[in-house]
Amino acid sequence: MILEVLRMGDPRLLRVAQPVTDFAAPELHALLQDMRDTMAQLDGAGLAAPQIGVDLRVVIFGGMANPRYPDAPAVPDTVLINPQLDPLSDEEEEGWEGCLSVPGLRGWVPRWSKLRYAGFDEAGRRFERTVDGFHARVVQHECDHLDGILYPMRVRDFRRFGFTDVLNLPGVVED
Repeated sequence: MILEVLRMGDPRLLRVAQPVTDFAAPELHALLQDMRDTMAQLDGAGLAAPQIGVDLRVVIFGGMANPRYPDAPAVPDTVLINPQLDPLSDEEEEGWEGCLSVPGLRGWVPRWSKLRYAGFDEAGRRFERTVDGFHARVVQHECDHLDGILYPMRVRDFRRFGFTDVLNLPGVVED
């Protein structure tokens, strides 16, 4: 089912999500399907459970090529539950980000350039990956939602934050 994505200003986006404790719960699997349907309908690169009003530490991201990020490299279709992120250096990359909860806007956001993330898949199996570039950016963006952080909170220079159609960014399609 396609669900409404909460927009910036909704206080539910500012809460810290709770860990998943029951990986066999039918509600978890229904949530994941709803998240997939919603993300696909909106051409999202990822979606966090808090964005649809569910206070669980669950994110999904990746999949097929994304028309909102036409120049971005492919990121594997991933379910990440109870994630842990560990930067592999202090090096950061800045890049443009958008968000389904902040429609029509983009901002220039710093992120760790390389990190290791670990967590559980939908069956409760632990896994980890070492990633960089766009993949690292997407993971950090989605996991921020689990801690009540929206990307505008990370923008350092508000001269590089605005409406997508006004910014006229190359390689970026308006939300």
